[in-house]
Amino acid sequence: MGESLHSLFGDYLAVLLGTVIGFFLVFTALVATRVLAPFSPEREKGTTYECGMLPLRRASTNIGVRFYLYAILFVLFDVEAVFLFPWMLSFVELGAAAYYQMLLFILVLGAGLAYAWKKGALQWR
Repeated sequence: MGESLHSLFGDYLAVLLGTVIGFFLVFTALVATRVLAPFSPEREKGTTYECGMLPLRRASTNIGVRFYLYAILFVLFDVEAVFLFPWMLSFVELGAAAYYQMLLFILVLGAGLAYAWKKGALQWR
């Protein structure tokens, strides 16, 4: 029992070490940026830069929800591609169960695509 517990915690030691080092590096980068970066409180620094021309409107304009919808749909089908490629490479070794699971996965994503298409989410207006 003691040996298995020791090996269990030994496996997570690398994860803990990586997490601590990661937090330290991010914290150090944030502090160094605040201390070393030049800071200018001028009003012109906050304006939008449009290739040398005067800005037409404020930088904090509203962005339509359609752009977010397209981004979410892109991420959804991009994730599908990420799951499909490794599955295709090892298709023969996985067997029939993996085939039916992937078929179910593709059907669910296809149903999502059909729903988005029916609702008109894929039409640019």
